[in-house]
Amino acid sequence: MSRTSSLPLLVAALGVAAGLTLAGCAPAAPGPVGTPGSSGDPALHPLGAGFLGSVTTPTPEATIDPEPGSWAGVEPPAGYEVVLITAGDDAATKTLADGVTRWAGQRDVVLTTLTATGDDEVQAQLLRAIDKAPDLIIGAGAGVVDVFSLITAQSLHQQFLVVGAELPEPTGNATSVVWNGASFRGTGISTDEDSVAASVTPARAADAVSAGVASVLHGLTGIVLHLG
Repeated sequence: MSRTSSLPLLVAALGVAAGLTLAGCAPAAPGPVGTPGSSGDPALHPLGAGFLGSVTTPTPEATIDPEPGSWAGVEPPAGYEVVLITAGDDAATKTLADGVTRWAGQRDVVLTTLTATGDDEVQAQLLRAIDKAPDLIIGAGAGVVDVFSLITAQSLHQQFLVVGAELPEPTGNATSVVWNGASFRGTGISTDEDSVAASVTPARAADAVSAGVASVLHGLTGIVLHLG
């Protein structure tokens, strides 16, 4: 998979972000806040006590180990808008994308899927997704990580979720869900053990999107969920 980004798109993305910052229009990055069930939305099902364990409020960039099923029952509101971005046609990426698609299809979620090949297209599709301003942008797998690492930090008004990989230094608006063998952190950072295709199963993909969205809905963002 190509890891090179075209200079024009990169400059454009950074230019837009800089303009927003200088104009004072970029809101502060949302940070991990509250405890399970404290989202402020009485209609939102609480997270189970095992989601955070003994941790009251995760620190930024913290990794937590939620107990299996501790996110059960947390569902997005009707009409929740999600944009899914995938990169590549490898088996792991397909499995993750299928998991997000099934999750959305089982709920009243408005899903738009944008596909890409290589970093240039990931960047173009990510900027397109940000322009749509959905409730959540989901990136599937290792192929989106390098570009997401740059652009998410420049788009603090938007919530992002990466499943099956993680950002090396996530800002408060970028949440990740990983597990052993699905924890790629970026080119030049990760090892072969971080990307094992066989570790990405339909069951893992289903848990990843459900747990990740539950965390975002409860305002527990900018962290990494590690599924045991």
